[in-house]
Amino acid sequence: MTRLDDGTSGIGAASDTTTHASRRLLRVQSSPSRHRPLRRAAVGATAIGALLLAACSGGTGTGSEAEGPVEGGTLVYASGDAEPTCLDPHVGGNYPQALVATQYLEQLTALDENREPVPWLAESWELAEDGLALDVTVRDDVTFTDGTPLTSEAVAANIAHLQDPETGSSTGYLALEKVEDVEEVDERTARIHLSEPDSALLENLAMPWLAIQSPAALERGMEENCAAPVGTGPFTVSEWNRQESIVLERNEEYTSPDPAAENTGPARLERIEWRFIPEAATRYSALASGEVHVIDNAQPDAISRAAEDDAIAHIDAPRPGASNRIELNAGQAPFDDDRVRTAFIRAAAVDEGIESLFFGTAERSYSALSSIERHVHADPAPFGTDLEEAAALLDEAGWTAGDDGVRTKDGERLTLRFPVSTNQSIPAEISLFEQIQAAVAEAGFDVQIQQLDLASWYEALAKNEYELVSAPYTRTGPDVLRVLYHSDGIEPAPSGYFANHAQLDDPQLDELLDEAARTEDETERGQLYRQAQEIILGGHYILPLYDQQNHFLHRAGLHGVRTLAVSTPTFVDAWLED
Repeated sequence: MTRLDDGTSGIGAASDTTTHASRRLLRVQSSPSRHRPLRRAAVGATAIGALLLAACSGGTGTGSEAEGPVEGGTLVYASGDAEPTCLDPHVGGNYPQALVATQYLEQLTALDENREPVPWLAESWELAEDGLALDVTVRDDVTFTDGTPLTSEAVAANIAHLQDPETGSSTGYLALEKVEDVEEVDERTARIHLSEPDSALLENLAMPWLAIQSPAALERGMEENCAAPVGTGPFTVSEWNRQESIVLERNEEYTSPDPAAENTGPARLERIEWRFIPEAATRYSALASGEVHVIDNAQPDAISRAAEDDAIAHIDAPRPGASNRIELNAGQAPFDDDRVRTAFIRAAAVDEGIESLFFGTAERSYSALSSIERHVHADPAPFGTDLEEAAALLDEAGWTAGDDGVRTKDGERLTLRFPVSTNQSIPAEISLFEQIQAAVAEAGFDVQIQQLDLASWYEALAKNEYELVSAPYTRTGPDVLRVLYHSDGIEPAPSGYFANHAQLDDPQLDELLDEAARTEDETERGQLYRQAQEIILGGHYILPLYDQQNHFLHRAGLHGVRTLAVSTPTFVDAWLED
């Protein structure tokens, strides 16, 4: 038996004598018809579930899919996200890593179109009656690309790697907080012992930040593994030309497509060239000219232009987890005062900016959760604009207007530091922030937007040098609320990253989020999450904006692109017209 220490103390492991007879949940197994035909989304539709074929909303293409897939060819993908510093998504755990890692790593579970966990590399699972042990049985027909077989040892090794502080995991580490240790029951069955029931665990296992890698490859050390992780995916990392591109080669022995895949064997594409082109206009020009086949981070104006071009198609795949939102740092002045938080939100005019800047590609959110998640509670009531009310609240809180329009209290100006990551925010979003900056100035707030690279942005958060922050957080399931708003999230993970940027510390909210995380009944779970959202929204800790945007544009001659659990694209079914 392999024991893994997650850094906790005083919590006993679940008994090793847990039997199959004591299991209470339905045993979940792979379906013999797992390679079912895909349901096609309508033109222009939003991808509302994982493993759902994305829609083309800008043109019909120049060829017919009915003619059948074509084998071979090199797909060129141009990313506007920051180039990862490590290709192993266990290390850190940000979205650029997930985008590329989806091509060479795979997960134990997937999410179906209802966002329910289904088997992938796991063949089946059983949960103990007390919820403190999960038996995961892996498939017997899967091998890592270095020849290592997929076994229970691989599951144990990957969880150990994610929980090892030396790995510096954030997203994966937080997703496994309740895992105490892993027992290798037999060659294919790993028993995951939990400190308390975790209703989100199977959802979490579908995320690429918890992807399963070869245990032999993990032993090579971080430097080598960061350069070329070894998984079971349809492609392998062949070259990494830093600050330029990653070359991915087809895995000719591939046997483990995701449950919604039409293609049951190796990918149709021979190769993927994954380029990094940070400038949006350059990326779009490369797509329009045919130099590249796919671009991500498509800008609203480009999406609008693409709708008039039959040679370009659009995939709209909003990310799960949290909505795009501005969080107010309630852990320090001035936002430790609810009156000041409320005044800021009453002064912030958001709707007109979204309408004018996003060309209809984004819809205003009034929720902490992405609209594609279950148990969303959206309430527009706390977010109405009222400058008179904002002024009255600031007066009541002791902030008086100065000669230059900026309010002061006890000699301190009402200054709000707002660090913005240029790697995570598209130009339209930064323009929206500037419009909000101008709107709240009318009430006497002095918002100082600081455009920073990703490393400097993380540093500003770590030093608590912010009053406002927009921090996209992608994760599967409503348990993202616990990660973002439980008081435990104020403490940093081993990577140094902490998720509770609002620094919300509310015992009642903590209790609701803890109870929801322990509850398997979906109706009860939903009620608890809705109550939690009422506290978050009603306390004016966040200003929701819109769903996290994931817009991909691609050449109409590229077929079969889909998105998975966290809206990253998969090319296992993809093919290029001759």
